[in-house]
Amino acid sequence: MNLLDPFISSFGGNIGQVHAILVLLATFVVSLLSRVVVSRLTQYSRHSATLWGDAFAQSLGPPLRFLLWVVGLSIAADLVQVNADATLAKIISPARDLGVIVALAWFLIRFIKRAQSNVIANKAETGKRLDKAAVDIIGKVSRLIVFIAAFLVAMQTLGFSIAGVLTFGGVGGIAIGFAAKDMLSNFFGGFIIYLDRPFSEGDWISSPDRDIEGSVEQIGWRVTRIRKFDSRPLYVPNSVFATIAIENPSRMSNRRIYETIGIRYEDVGAMENIVERVTAYLKDHAEIDQERTIMVNFTTFAPSSLDFFVYCFTKTQTGVEFYRIKQEILLHILKIIEDNNAECAFPTTTVHLQGDIAQQK
Repeated sequence: MNLLDPFISSFGGNIGQVHAILVLLATFVVSLLSRVVVSRLTQYSRHSATLWGDAFAQSLGPPLRFLLWVVGLSIAADLVQVNADATLAKIISPARDLGVIVALAWFLIRFIKRAQSNVIANKAETGKRLDKAAVDIIGKVSRLIVFIAAFLVAMQTLGFSIAGVLTFGGVGGIAIGFAAKDMLSNFFGGFIIYLDRPFSEGDWISSPDRDIEGSVEQIGWRVTRIRKFDSRPLYVPNSVFATIAIENPSRMSNRRIYETIGIRYEDVGAMENIVERVTAYLKDHAEIDQERTIMVNFTTFAPSSLDFFVYCFTKTQTGVEFYRIKQEILLHILKIIEDNNAECAFPTTTVHLQGDIAQQK
């Protein structure tokens, strides 16, 4: 007598149901074992410090358990449906195939997202420069491709013609394009930003055409979020950037000092020495880029002053450091003017009375 006979008899002698229950129990055990294996694999990948291995291990768990249950349930259903209605047989195979597609797509989407996070974190730890916007767009496009491919394969599995789906999608796309042209223009505007890269997240940008200036916080599919200097967020539709000029001061190689300074007319004799000393000072200054143009020249007979201009470039691009250097230079120029017994001019008016003119004659 078989030890399973009493157990089988409790199910009315249906051995298929008994086998199905055993398969479900085996699936449960294997699912628990997979959890342990994936946990060990995750710990190992963290110690091995490989970005892709860690992304694989972190992404594997839930989709793998889902796949195991899909396979287990489909096998159990196959065993049960031997004596069941033929309709069940028509459902089992497509459902199993659909579950496999979902599990694979789920894993790939999780893997892409995790790999994206690992790349960004690794660059931050090593201090290497990384274009987060480029990594973000690659991740989004990759996940979108996986989703579309999974959807098309699923439609084919369910018996739909992919050619028909694509045709319907083309017609629907035209209708949606007319109805949501602004949304699509913003989408493609964001895509152009990712391709041309006139700015990246973290850059300080401004536009002479619009009242737009601040630090770029996020480049989204539809809008770009800019943090203005008064800390208020500004949301700009991406399509706007296709029609306006953008300045990106964050990518300056140098910052320029360009100032006009005037001295009194009675100090004309000191002008030549002042210009020479200021030029020598700038050429010896450690924070001034000596490979760029340095000019200090007397230029203008202004109504109340004799003007000379100072033109040079600092090595730094940082705003705070630039203004510190500029202040230091301007204060030293004032000292040079004072050392030559001259003074900076201010607007004055001289009035000659008629009697004074007659006496002068």
